Amino acid sequence: MNSRLHEAFENEMNLAKKEYKTANYSVCFMHLERAHILGQSYLIPHTKSHWWMLKVGFTKGDVREVVGQVTRIIASIIFTRIWVPLGNTGGANVSPIKPMEIPKDLQIYLDRE
Repeated sequence: MNSRLHEAFENEMNLAKKEYKTANYSVCFMHLERAHILGQSYLIPHTKSHWWMLKVGFTKGDVREVVGQVTRIIASIIFTRIWVPLGNTGGANVSPIKPMEIPKDLQIYLDRE
């Protein structure tokens, strides 16, 4: 992961953590989805984004999100180096194998990879 991409990923994670601390879970999750898009091709960032999504799901008592994130954490460990659906936001509300359009403001970080 180049330094610009790493910085963008960490920025999204820090914004998510800030919102998590204030119990603003919907905005927190949005930043986690953005972090997921940026980090999904790298084992540790990919798994980290799912871990935090699991925390949000658990905190909210969202069983679907918890189950979805547990399976996605396992899949991230196994499949990150083999294949990821680019642009996928990583939440349990989307298919874990569906490629999705990457937001233009994030694409600039991925173009340099």
